[in-house]
Amino acid sequence: MAIKNLSARIEQNMLHKLFVVADYDGRSANSQINILICECVEQYEVKHGEIQIGAK
Repeated sequence: MAIKNLSARIEQNMLHKLFVVADYDGRSANSQINILICECVEQYEVKHGEIQIGAK
């Protein structure tokens, strides 16, 4: 699996809160964001079906 970079803008207070949550879970902020994205995609797929990559 190829790893890609993503830049995101986030309000300073929310970023601080993200660091607190990630630290509580023993993770980096990057790992925490990856987990949150995976959970979001999983929830979407439960509701709408599996996302087919490359499908038109």
